[in-house]
Amino acid sequence: MALKVFLVEDESVIREGLRDNIPWEQYGYRFVGEAADGEMALPMIRKERPDVIITDIKMPFMDGLSLSHIVKQEIPETKIIIISGYDDFEYARQAIKEGVEQYLLKPITRSTLQKALAEVKEKIDAEQEQKNYLKKYQSEMHEYEQSFRRNFFEKVFQGQTPLQEIYEEAARHSLDINAPAYNLILMCVQEKSGKDEAGENCQECQEELMRYFLRFPGTNLTFRWSINVYGILVKGDAGAIEEQTTAYLETIEEICGRYEENLEWYAAAGNPVERFSMLGECYKAANHTFSYRFFAADKHILTDNMVKTTASEESVETGKIDRINTDLVNPDLIKGFLANGQSEEIDEFTSNFVAGISDAIGSKLFWDYLLLNLRFTVAGFIDEIGADQNAFLSEQSIDDVRVMEMTCSNMKRYMTGLLEKAIEYRDEKNDFQGKKALKLALSYIDENYAKETLSLNEVAQESQVSPNYFSAMFSQEMGQTFIEYVTRKRMDKAKELLLTEGIRSGDVGPLVGYKNPQYFSFVFKKTEGCSPREYRSSHSK
Repeated sequence: MALKVFLVEDESVIREGLRDNIPWEQYGYRFVGEAADGEMALPMIRKERPDVIITDIKMPFMDGLSLSHIVKQEIPETKIIIISGYDDFEYARQAIKEGVEQYLLKPITRSTLQKALAEVKEKIDAEQEQKNYLKKYQSEMHEYEQSFRRNFFEKVFQGQTPLQEIYEEAARHSLDINAPAYNLILMCVQEKSGKDEAGENCQECQEELMRYFLRFPGTNLTFRWSINVYGILVKGDAGAIEEQTTAYLETIEEICGRYEENLEWYAAAGNPVERFSMLGECYKAANHTFSYRFFAADKHILTDNMVKTTASEESVETGKIDRINTDLVNPDLIKGFLANGQSEEIDEFTSNFVAGISDAIGSKLFWDYLLLNLRFTVAGFIDEIGADQNAFLSEQSIDDVRVMEMTCSNMKRYMTGLLEKAIEYRDEKNDFQGKKALKLALSYIDENYAKETLSLNEVAQESQVSPNYFSAMFSQEMGQTFIEYVTRKRMDKAKELLLTEGIRSGDVGPLVGYKNPQYFSFVFKKTEGCSPREYRSSHSK
């Protein structure tokens, strides 16, 4: 891609000669503008943002050094070439001070300018290459950061780790947790079953959400809480934290709304707190509201008021079975929770469920119906996931509960036991499938780590699981992320090859998955603390 060049020269003959007689495109440039002095040039430069400025040093109104100073302040990446009729050391010293790349004396020959332009272009290309390497490396390491954040916030919400230790751990990982006030948003984005494009849309939506939140590191920290659930720690001034939370929820709604046909998504916020040590309370409030997503499938942004209002509307007179919320006894509600809920959400779920049918608990007919409905719905789920339904049913006695006193607490106790055991079965099944997928993944990585195109999506597909599940499962089982694992495997092999006679340092990169030798050197130095050549030299006999 051609670099943009802008010319500033008060002598029209020289300016027009350079503009018309230099084959800019041949040198890799595109001429984007000219001006007779710095004052006229500045607004045009601000608009065009050229890569290179060629400017005379002596001009009326604003000279080249003053222009260079302003440009370097506003657009520091722009390179400046000064042309001057003054062979004066003081001018050259000032030019160096302002960060000027080249200082050329008039008259300027084509070969002199061509050489200067070539050197500047080479420098720009090298800097851009380094930026690209760093961006790629940071992208690869982003998954590692998310894994750390999940563990970090689990400690924060549990409230059992000393606060000083929390702050020290945050500092070690450059995690900015200081703010006058905080709030927490929990957000779930998952595929709708039976939709062909759901998986792809889900990943696109999650990536778009993460890109948005990463644009504002000063007011939020994002982290992955589970396979499909993300957390957003909102940071800000006490007087603005609620407004900031609302703005984030609106953005979540806007982005997820574009994919709504193929996705199920929900978001809920906690109550703002003014101490980091109070985030455990904030999490409880957010999780309480968030757990209501199983009861409000048609809602997306869940609020505490919504939960209270719905609970109030569901309150009915004692014994009026015909006025209970029939949605609550729909088997799909229980199956939905078993498929996507977490064990720590069981208490909230059962509390909401029982509260919605509490006024009908006194009916023996309804009591027996509900017990059987719950039992066989859960047993049906166990069968669907391929677990042993008979073994599950034999462990869950119903006779004792049927003759129990018909109270909400007894119903909640029975329901909690059912769900806990079912989720235990589900997680054991997932654990078995995860270990199987992990075995396939590790074998595939061993055989293909030298492929430059090797990706998480590719390995997940070979392991017959979704990329989201694979990413979370791999990190949990291996204690490191997919990218960390692959990078370490490549670096260990690279070090082995660097100490192998007959293999040049420059040939090692392509053998371990890096066709670009510069990027290989960049990653090697980032992970090993020295260049490949330095490593070979320090370990040679």
